[in-house]
Amino acid sequence: MADEPAESYEAVVVGGGAAGLTGALMLARSRRSVAVIDAGAPRNAPADGVHGLLGREGMPPGELLARGRAEVRGYGGHVVPGEVTGVAREPADGARDGAAGEGEGGFVVTLAGGRTVRARRLLVTTGLVDELPAVPGVRERWGRDVLHCPYCHGWEVRDQAIGVLATGPMALHQALLFRQLSADVTYFAHTTEPPAGEDAEQLDALGVRVVTGEVAGLEIAADRLTGVRLADGTVVPRQALAVAPRMVARSGLLTALGLTPVAHPSGMGEHVPADATGRTDVPGVWVAGNVTDMTAQVHAASSAGAMAGAQINADLAAEDARRAVAARRVGV
Repeated sequence: MADEPAESYEAVVVGGGAAGLTGALMLARSRRSVAVIDAGAPRNAPADGVHGLLGREGMPPGELLARGRAEVRGYGGHVVPGEVTGVAREPADGARDGAAGEGEGGFVVTLAGGRTVRARRLLVTTGLVDELPAVPGVRERWGRDVLHCPYCHGWEVRDQAIGVLATGPMALHQALLFRQLSADVTYFAHTTEPPAGEDAEQLDALGVRVVTGEVAGLEIAADRLTGVRLADGTVVPRQALAVAPRMVARSGLLTALGLTPVAHPSGMGEHVPADATGRTDVPGVWVAGNVTDMTAQVHAASSAGAMAGAQINADLAAEDARRAVAARRVGV
């Protein structure tokens, strides 16, 4: 089922994941006209289930999103399949059909194919891209037995032979967390310096084996990870491999509005900064989910979307009041 987009909305949500759909749900329940533009490429699509989400534990990601789309539509919101190719500020004097407030410009959202819709407010929930190490087999097994989050996938690999592929400082943190889940953890230094000092002492005390040497690829048999192959030909048997990818916000469409991603303080990648409600430095634009909070799981992304949706509704309500007062003063 797909909705035909209207010419204008009070809010347009770019991205149809947990953050975007929850934000749209809050707006629709507040009787705001809202459309979700969804490119249909969720980050967690390879995963078998969503974990840590109370009441929906283990639900397939596709089913969760399908339920979310139905809930948004149930309150009059639109969910439009498509890719947003551009966003531009519409000058106040070009506002029409309620697409912008009194003295304030709205936005023109351009979809692939050239169609445009107007919006008074934008909520961008486009997520992020995982930049994986160029090790043969890693991308192919990503989200299955190559994973990154112990809270998303850890229980499913408990007591297995787990490897940690070092690509940066997060690898040591991963090793400690996955050691909680299995007594058999191997740290592959790969192209990084092996742990030293206190870090090395901690891994040794926990029984985490450290393997030096570059990782050349993964061994796969019967559609399962069976080992990690080093450049010298040595194969270390493993059933799961933890990787910390570099995470980069999908934020290209925001550049035209003056929003660019910045380095995250953790060093894990780039995000679009915003305040605690998702409000950005660009008036009328909010962000939620992984585009701004790189470590947010589904429940946190959904919560952020709810907050942003509520704040957008409040911002619109304040603008509606200003417009009503202005109209009354001129006798309209």
